[in-house]
Amino acid sequence: MSLIENILKKVVLQDAIITRKEQLTASVYKITLQSESIKTASFQPGYFLRLGIVIGNDDVSFKDKVRSYSIWDINQNKGYLDLAIATDSNGIGSQWVKNCEVGETVYFKWKKGNFLLDDTADSYLMIGDLCALSHLYILNRNLSSSKQVESIVYSSDLSDLFKDIDNSKPFDFYSVKENAIAEIFHLLPEKIAKLKGNTIVYIAGDSRVCVALNHYFRMELNWNTKQIKTKPFWNPDKKGLE
Repeated sequence: MSLIENILKKVVLQDAIITRKEQLTASVYKITLQSESIKTASFQPGYFLRLGIVIGNDDVSFKDKVRSYSIWDINQNKGYLDLAIATDSNGIGSQWVKNCEVGETVYFKWKKGNFLLDDTADSYLMIGDLCALSHLYILNRNLSSSKQVESIVYSSDLSDLFKDIDNSKPFDFYSVKENAIAEIFHLLPEKIAKLKGNTIVYIAGDSRVCVALNHYFRMELNWNTKQIKTKPFWNPDKKGLE
């Protein structure tokens, strides 16, 4: 193990134990992490976890040992949180979640970011792919019941789109191929027409889709930038902390 990794473990990162592992679909696993530090964390819906994986494996570069995952659910009274991790990329993170076992210690750091819950609007449009689903779920679950929510959540395989933590399916699911921006644009007018009052759109997942839709809402629909929340979860040309 490198000196940097030792410092990370002892000074920078917090530790947690994997207490549950469940395969939700053919390509998605639910991982539950338990830690006393979770009880006292300053948390907002929309936080990520910087998770150190394969710490101690000198055959893996440092940038590949850190992955960001959305926090799908959290119980601070009991000190645990849930992640939903997709494995369709078959990268090092995918291999880790397939092979990790209950009882293992993992190391993490909170990541706030800007893709947080904003409950100031009257209506919301949630757009994202499989990798963004758990993040959109926790945002939606923490909105008051009076809020209107429309959605476009997509995957090339509908069976990969898992239910929320409470076993509900609050979003509209669509079979759409990766980076099929034209298909998403085809679905948008009907969704947008239903929105009432002050509106906010959350767009997450494939970076190419995020860029195209951000441009559409700003330049074509003239939405204010404060109404548009975007978060590229992945880029086909990048990995890890690149």
